[in-house]
Amino acid sequence: MKLQLADIRKIYPNGAVGVENIDFGVSDGQMTVLLGPSGCGKSTLLRLISGLETPTDGRIFIDGRDITSWEPKRRDVAMVFQNYALYPHMTVLQNLEFGLKSRKIPQPERMESVNWAADLLGLREYLGRKPRELSGGQRQRVALGRAIVRKPKLYLFDEPLSNLDSELRMKMRGEILSLHRRVNGTSIYVTHDQVEAMSLADTIFIMKSGKIISSGAPNELYNNPPDLFTAGFLGFPAMNLIEGQIEEGRFVSGLGLDVAVRGMTADDSKSVVMGIRPEDMTIGDSGGVSAEIKSLENLGRSILLYVRMTGGENLKIVAKNSYHIGELISVRFHEERMVFFDPGSKKRIERVS
Repeated sequence: MKLQLADIRKIYPNGAVGVENIDFGVSDGQMTVLLGPSGCGKSTLLRLISGLETPTDGRIFIDGRDITSWEPKRRDVAMVFQNYALYPHMTVLQNLEFGLKSRKIPQPERMESVNWAADLLGLREYLGRKPRELSGGQRQRVALGRAIVRKPKLYLFDEPLSNLDSELRMKMRGEILSLHRRVNGTSIYVTHDQVEAMSLADTIFIMKSGKIISSGAPNELYNNPPDLFTAGFLGFPAMNLIEGQIEEGRFVSGLGLDVAVRGMTADDSKSVVMGIRPEDMTIGDSGGVSAEIKSLENLGRSILLYVRMTGGENLKIVAKNSYHIGELISVRFHEERMVFFDPGSKKRIERVS
């Protein structure tokens, strides 16, 4: 199955822009994640793909066929919602087979599909129960099961884990990824959670204000963000972003931070934004830039330090050892991990190797 969106645009009657200038493709068997802040248009895009909404402009293709005007039931897609959307008066079995029954699938074939899904998701012993008798994780598995029993061409997930606690979310992420691989399905997953995106995706599309800002493999976007928004949005804790200038092979901030930079020559002298991940700095006894620890967070296996550099820059650093507020430290920047952006275009500046 191949999905292709061509110049999709959605404008609502009140003039609000849902999405615009959307062009992307999804390959067979891929888990594609739409990631972005609330209100960026990712759920709208999912509803357009499913047929629950109609685009103002543009075309949607599945396997080369234009399905833009098709009703949802003709598209052979299955959608898993944030709120489970289970029928409370029906048993798990009845919920699982409801869609198949509506399509007049014969009873023996329905039961074969239901039993297959129930075994795959560990729901066999709950088939006779109603949703109120299940835990949140079990209800979410029923919602997943209702989608996979149809064995559709495309699975659509609209923030399906946002109502679960953190431990259960982590468990369900693993189950969704395992399920995706076992059914060999093509999936589009919507989330604002960066951990979900990084752990699930083959490809991430980052959205902002109804547009796709960037796309790529999770590690590529994380390590080499193509623009300022991606750099600042993807990753927790967020990348440090510092305004300054390149002056004779050094980065100098407005508050006096001064570090060597290879691949940025003197004639590159101009305003830039330097980005560096909190884990790409280390603390040593000397040879770095002086800083004071202003606050800290214990993350378990590491500590997140909030430090103020000499001159006034406020940065975040991930460290392993124990430190205390008010302590003076020496911070070393891993120069090869620094990335630079043009403050006008917001795009990354390529360094000369």
